[in-house]
This record gives sequence, structure tokens and C-alpha cells, in this order.
Amino acid sequence: MKKYIYSLLSAAAVMIGCTACADLDLNPPADASSETWFSNIEEFEFAANDLYRLDLWYWECNRAWHTDRWTDDWEQQGHGYEWSTGALMSTTGYVKTMWLNTYKAITRCNAIIANVEKQRGKLSEKQLDRFEGEARMFRACFYSYLTFLYGDIPYYTDYITIDQAYAMGREKQSEVIKRIYEDFDKATELLPETSTGNVRVKKATAHAFKARTASWMLDYPVAAQAAKACMELGTYKLDPNFEKMFYIDTYASDEFVFMIPRSRELHNDLITMSSFLPRNNSGKSLAVPSLELFCAFLCSDGLPIDKSPLFDRQNPFRNRDPRLGYTTVEFGTEFLGFEWDPSKNKVLNVNTGKQVNNNDSQLVQTLASWTGLILKKGVTEAWLSDKKADPNAIIMRYADVLLMYAEAKIEMNEIDQSVLDAINDVRSRAYKTTRSNTSLYPAVTTTNQDELRFQLRSERRMEFAWENRRWFDLMRWRLCDIAINRPVIDLPAKAQLQKNIKSGDYYFPSDALPVIEENGLVNLQPLVDSKAKFRKTMERKFDPAKGYLLPLPLSDVTLIPGMIQNPGY
Repeated sequence: MKKYIYSLLSAAAVMIGCTACADLDLNPPADASSETWFSNIEEFEFAANDLYRLDLWYWECNRAWHTDRWTDDWEQQGHGYEWSTGALMSTTGYVKTMWLNTYKAITRCNAIIANVEKQRGKLSEKQLDRFEGEARMFRACFYSYLTFLYGDIPYYTDYITIDQAYAMGREKQSEVIKRIYEDFDKATELLPETSTGNVRVKKATAHAFKARTASWMLDYPVAAQAAKACMELGTYKLDPNFEKMFYIDTYASDEFVFMIPRSRELHNDLITMSSFLPRNNSGKSLAVPSLELFCAFLCSDGLPIDKSPLFDRQNPFRNRDPRLGYTTVEFGTEFLGFEWDPSKNKVLNVNTGKQVNNNDSQLVQTLASWTGLILKKGVTEAWLSDKKADPNAIIMRYADVLLMYAEAKIEMNEIDQSVLDAINDVRSRAYKTTRSNTSLYPAVTTTNQDELRFQLRSERRMEFAWENRRWFDLMRWRLCDIAINRPVIDLPAKAQLQKNIKSGDYYFPSDALPVIEENGLVNLQPLVDSKAKFRKTMERKFDPAKGYLLPLPLSDVTLIPGMIQNPGY
């Protein structure tokens, strides 16, 4: 039995191999026992580099837009995932893989930290400080994911034996968070303020991830303090070119707090992208931005579409926040060599100058995008050759630090100019200007807490659409029981769509608009009730009694007495 337990909780076993890799984006050349490893600086470097591997950041990197698939920002032609349909179980593959991969990562951090202490006085103190700082920061990050996802979790900071693994129980989340904060604080002492290259973590990185962990826990005093510490270091700044940050060949940006590059050339680390590409380009257009996301983008006066006099039902991209046009393709514009207009039977092939059948309209193809929308964020012609791409895993941007700071101050009702500045810095960048040019963008000026909360949540949704951040926001704000219990709403099928286009009720009907609620959620039910007959295509299901935590893997719960399953599973 103990041998079987080791196979499940191998990350917690004594003397587990420490994978080494010479470069951040190379496959590991060898495994080495921690008994013989860590004898020189090069071996520490190999071990530290391994912590930057994609598979150790599983919840962010195991597939394209892993968590966005479960949210109200995503539409996939009636396909539902286990989490968003209430079918998640303790045997679901990614539940176990997340658990196991993250504990493997933690054990590798523990090995580095323990061996740094053994080598003090023998090797360079400056270099050893960096290795320990990186290991502590990453350990804190990995434990943050685990406790956010699973609640009370096993916590250890050293090698443990098989018998200890077998007897291991779950430590209270509140105690785990204290230890996570301690690791982040120690990391900020040890890490350098600057480092070679754009990838390696620094003092400001640790402050930023501490702010994220505190935000996940709704610990707003700590979140504000950590975000402010990051901001004051001046290590990161907003990239003036929002759109370019998400291209596959953008490996460096002053805004990247933490990014892991993928590489087609080095190890063929590719993601199949056909589901996200237009059918006119031989893609499938199966997974697309949702109508809810489309409606959530504010108008250029800073008001939601159900309140703004600028909203144009017939031209719904007009007078909208520019990030809408960066996220999904505007109607009537060219995209990847074709005119994009799902209301037409034929569109222009820009390369040939000829009109062709519009396979991206439900008027022609029933499997064309059911929302009439297609992803634009990060998409380039490089995706087209084999329908595969190697997008960078952008795990945190500086815009997130600014908005975490603003949110924390809003929730504590400590609203001052710094709060408005943080939000306006992010918003003005979208309009390609700066905060002081208030005539060129809808600056946030209110100091009312409820109004600012709405603006902040709207800002996060517009800024981080399809960046794996929406699910975390819905979870921590406890909005899943509203957002996920609403059905997926799509444009009507061909016959009704033809009627709408002919009558002028495309894209939005003349008798109804979505309701943009105070919590930032979008209620599409008025469209379903309208004469234009939008359709419900999938029911989602969320049980708040259990859904805000994942189940522990069944194998560990079954074999380890101290592993008590989360309620409801």
C-alpha cells in the first residue's frame, strides 16, 4: 500500500529526483538525486530553471485558456466542461494532475531551499540568496494555487518519508496563507531588484504575486500593501501597445510580471488553434467570445450599453471601449485575409479581390460562430500554416497589479486619488493615451464605493478577457452561483437570423437590450424574451454548497486516512 501511496503523493516522498534544465525553455537533460545534486552553482541554476517549466504551472498552462472555458466569457456551440456543467468529480483528470504536478513543484522548491542552507559559506552568498528567493517565491505561488482551489491542504517544507506522507492530513487554509505570506516576504528580502532577461523573477515579482494571493483570499489590507510595494519599485510599467503584447513573437515587455515562453523551434511546444480560427481560413470557429463578454465592454463614455446614449444597436462596435476591437473582430473589417461580417452570405477575399461564400455566417454554415464573434486577441497569420501556435503563457501583467491595488483600496473604502490613478492608467492605455489626457478617454472620477466597484470589475473584464483571469474573479467574488447558473445565449439559427437581418434587428433587437447589473454581470434574458428570439443553447450548473472548492483526488482520499474529502464530493 505504501508503494501505491508513493505513486500518488510522489511529490512528497523523500529524496525525490530534482529535475534539472539548462535553459528556461529547454527540456530537462537529466534527473538527479538530491543526495548528490546541489554541489555547485551550476546545479542550483539547473534546478531553479526547472521551476519555470510550463507543466509545473498546470492550472495556467495545461491548455489554451484553461479556466476561461468555464466562464461567462466563453461560447462553444453547446459544449460544456465538467466544472461549468456541475459534472466535476474527484476522478476528473485535471483535478488529480493539478494536485500532483503542484506538489512536485513544491518538493523541488523545498530541495533548493534545504540545500542552499547546506552550502552557505561554501558557495557565493549572492547567488545562493537568489536561488532561495526564487524557490521561496515559487513555493508560495504553488501553495497559493492549491489552497485557493482545494481549501485546507497538506503543507510541508522539507523532505518527508513515505510513512509521513501516508499519515499526512490537511492544514487549515488560514495557517497555510500565513506561511505563504512568510515565503513571499522572505523572497522579497533575497531576490534582486533587477535580473538578466525578461523572464527571471525579481523583488517586485514576489510583491505582485503576494498581492494576487491576498486578493484571492479577499485579504485586502495585505493585497493593497503588496501591490503598492510592487508599484513603488518601478520595475514594471504598462506597455503602450496593448494589442502587440499577446502576439506569439512578443517575448519581452515591461508589463510582463511573469511570463513563460513556449517554443515551436526548441521543443515543438504547440497548441492546436483550429477551434479558434475562422472557417473562411479552414478553421472551425467552435470556441468564441460569448455574447455576455461582448455586452460587458463599456461604451466610450464609460457607461454600460444599457445606459449609454452612445450605444448603437446597428453598429455595436461603434463608440465602445477599444479593447472590444482588440479582443474580437469588428464587423466589416478585414481579418486574416477575409472581410469579417457574419450577416452576409458572401464576403471579400482580400488576397484575390473576389467575393466568396461566407463560411463564417450561420446563413451559410450552421457551425459558423454561434455568437457571430471570433477571437482576435493574440491571433496572427502565423497561426494559419498548420493551425498550431506557441503563444506565451502570460501569468501576470502589471495592469493586474494596478487593478488589484485599486480593488483593495475600494473594498476597504480607502478611496483616494491613487485609486482613480491606478484604474485610469490602465483605461487610458487602451485608448492609446495617458491618464492626464482626460478628454481622450472616459476617466473614472467617482469616489462612490459602489460605483467604483462596478467600474473596477468592468475594467478587469475588459482588460483581461481570455487571459485566464475571469474564472478566478468569479470564484473569489462569489458570483459563480449567479453567472454560471445562467444558460448560454446565442444568436438565433438561420431562419430567424434571416428575419432579423431583413427587419434591422441584427445585431441587437429594437425592443430589448441586455441588463448590465451592478455586480458587473450581464443578463441576456431580455434578448431571449425579445421578438428577435435569441436562443438558449446550453444550461450551465453551479452548486455554491460545493463548487467554490475542487474535490481532492479520489485516490489520495481513499488511501490516506488524513485526507478528508471536500463537502459535496
